[in-house]
Amino acid sequence: MATEATTAVRRRRFEAAGTSSRLVEAGAEEASTAVVFVHGNPGSSDDWEPLVGAVGATGKRALSFDLPDFGETIAPAGFAHTVPGYAAFVDAALPALGVEQVHLVVHDFGGPIGLAWIAGHADRLASLTLIDIGILPGYKWHKLARIWRTPVLGELFQAITTRRGFRVNISRTEPQGLPRPFVETMYDHYDRRTKRAVLKLYRDTDEPGAPDPDLVAALRERDPPALVIWGGGDPYLPSSYAERQKEFLPKSEVNILPESGHWPFADDPAEVERLLLAFLPR
Repeated sequence: MATEATTAVRRRRFEAAGTSSRLVEAGAEEASTAVVFVHGNPGSSDDWEPLVGAVGATGKRALSFDLPDFGETIAPAGFAHTVPGYAAFVDAALPALGVEQVHLVVHDFGGPIGLAWIAGHADRLASLTLIDIGILPGYKWHKLARIWRTPVLGELFQAITTRRGFRVNISRTEPQGLPRPFVETMYDHYDRRTKRAVLKLYRDTDEPGAPDPDLVAALRERDPPALVIWGGGDPYLPSSYAERQKEFLPKSEVNILPESGHWPFADDPAEVERLLLAFLPR
């Protein structure tokens, strides 16, 4: 059911880096400081609509856009489906939208992408919110990622993934499941184009367990305010990594939601909204 906050959301398209991307936005339209939400895999700007609306209702500018070949945004010819490629797209999108200072909110693969952007633009970071992602020392790929990274097997797995199989595979590992409309919307955008992009992205990304020294140095120098939200039952990224973010972000406010999984903004939206709206003014 739509809330008063979500009804304030605006949708449009904008041009950046040679493509037309879908935008979800709320709040002060011309503000140069914005809360920018970056989605993961599988996902799109739709993931963030309730939070964009909630933040926008406080008067702040909030926005989320589809990454190329996710959601309803087609990548331009020659686009690199890599963490640096996506980080470059974020860097092109922000000035196209008139954003100079960023309160960055990231989830899942939006984390490596957002963190790669920070490594070169820490001076433009106002705050950082990490949702079930962060710097992951010693982390090894989860089972599904290993399938995607394996040639032929990954293509076969993507080819046989049906709507029902997608729904079952995602929901059965979540502690309290996920709202059916949320999962259905994710699958609506999980077409062949996106499935190919996922394989390229995972295969180009090395084991994420070795922190980027440039990123670590940038974070230490900037020392930004940070909010960490992690589902205690995340089947892909153990919640033990939540507290470890303090090694790199000493000002982190760490919150583990024991009943949540990998998408706490979907299975406990009220609590995630409460934490984020309390953090941003500080």
